[in-house]
Amino acid sequence: MHGNDTTSAQRLAGLMADAALGLALAAALAITAFAIADSWGGGYWVFGCATGLVLGVLALLRRRHLARAAVAGLTVAAIAVLVARLAHLPAEPAPATTLGLSVLIGSAIRTLSIPWASAIAAGGLALFAGSALAPSESTVTMLGVAGWLAALATGLGLRLLDTHRQAAAEQVRRDERLELARELHDIVAHHITGVVLHAQAARIVRRKHPERLDDSLAGIEAAGSDALAAMRRVVGLLRDTNDAAPATPGPEQLSELVARFTGPTVRLRLPEEEPAWPPEVTSTVYRVVQESLTNITKHAPHARAVTVDVIQDRPEITVEVVDDAPPAPARYPRRGGYGLVGMRERVEALGGTLSAGPCPDAGWSVRAVLPLPVQERR
Repeated sequence: MHGNDTTSAQRLAGLMADAALGLALAAALAITAFAIADSWGGGYWVFGCATGLVLGVLALLRRRHLARAAVAGLTVAAIAVLVARLAHLPAEPAPATTLGLSVLIGSAIRTLSIPWASAIAAGGLALFAGSALAPSESTVTMLGVAGWLAALATGLGLRLLDTHRQAAAEQVRRDERLELARELHDIVAHHITGVVLHAQAARIVRRKHPERLDDSLAGIEAAGSDALAAMRRVVGLLRDTNDAAPATPGPEQLSELVARFTGPTVRLRLPEEEPAWPPEVTSTVYRVVQESLTNITKHAPHARAVTVDVIQDRPEITVEVVDDAPPAPARYPRRGGYGLVGMRERVEALGGTLSAGPCPDAGWSVRAVLPLPVQERR
């Protein structure tokens, strides 16, 4: 699986939304041409459709530079209204113009900084309010005001939703760091205990067998180096929870985790050789498998089997969890929720990579690759 699967799904959703917007703009242009030609006759419809077409193109290209597109849209619409009044043409923003402006204003309110979003929203209000106050066709004018209100409500609603999601994701990251700090305490305590024991042994050896003192000092040096290496890999990451992964090396915790799993049948495949991983790597492997199984329970109730592969290839460890759930519409972009954020935070903290996404035929895959520290490459 590839790490950009979710991004690709988001791009596809954006393309589909733009395609729908293009169809709506085409329909609005047709309505504009028909209405103006029917009421005014001749070629008066050309000016209104040209304005709507320009606003529609700006709306479709808004993702490249939203602020410029929104300002350009308001400017074009204002100039069009002024020219139309001077030329005694229909000056109210036509349906296509209203649709393009509404998309630009709503996108600006959702995405841009508060000053920019406020300015663009105020500019749109002034434009539509000016049309509403002038003598005009009430239906077209009210359509413009309704479009501005819809843009304001949609933009604010999506902005609040995005803010909530960002806050939730940041909370997950903070939680993951706090848990790693708890594990750091256990790891350092383990290594420091080894240093103390080696130091006590060195004092005894110095009195009875001075010639063997170098071996004891070498043991102290190795234990201290291991402690520093472990601290460098997880220091600065803070977390504290009651559901922490174990920090002791060995695959037995994974077997117990799989045995406790109440979902579909799980096939666990571990390295043939007894692994000797650092505690922080062991706990991360455990965490990836734990979160993946939890996500299967939540998001793939129709899965019948799960495969958990843990492969050690000397310089790195690969963990892959795959289920066989049938594909479901709109499932893939959201699969994993904020648990995926926590897993990625932990894996990347150790210099690894994590990818998640749908399998080619059916099911979902989570794949983490963790590098082993240099001293573990034996």
